[in-house]
Amino acid sequence: MEARLPCTILGVLVVLWAQVAAAMVELDWQKIGGFWREVGVASYQSLVLMAPKRVEGLFLTLNGSNLTVKVAYNSSGSCEIERIVGSEIDTTGKFAFPGHREIHVLDTDYEGYAILRVSLMWRGRNFHVLKYFTRSLEDEDQLGFWRFRELTADTGLYLAARPGRCAELLKEKLGPLPHFAD
Repeated sequence: MEARLPCTILGVLVVLWAQVAAAMVELDWQKIGGFWREVGVASYQSLVLMAPKRVEGLFLTLNGSNLTVKVAYNSSGSCEIERIVGSEIDTTGKFAFPGHREIHVLDTDYEGYAILRVSLMWRGRNFHVLKYFTRSLEDEDQLGFWRFRELTADTGLYLAARPGRCAELLKEKLGPLPHFAD
């Protein structure tokens, strides 16, 4: 029985990874564009979780192989918006940005939630953060929440539902959500 437990856990991890890999291959960047509010953060490095500038929302726009990200930060009570442009690394939803930063879409249903892996180098060290986003300013998407918990079970879960004043300003400034044609 003891030998079965590691095999069972390994089997579950392989299945979860296959599901994530399948989602990455089928990513439709036209559907993921628009407004997203950050709801949760998970990382092994606590320094990443205590950043003075806290992300509240994103607005994603794809133009060819470039991804423009407008980020709304709450910086000590003040809202700041930063615009950064990244280039597609490969077709699985991975983009590289200036300053040794990458965004990789791990999972999304396009309409309710998105889970991103953000990687950056700071002071000579690599940092990785999983971030959970929803389209709504008020609600967390239930399916997205459970997918985020599955992906971060061994990382430590840090839900960071914030008041979202800066996210609200970003959404108002950039307009309504895109409409999807199936």
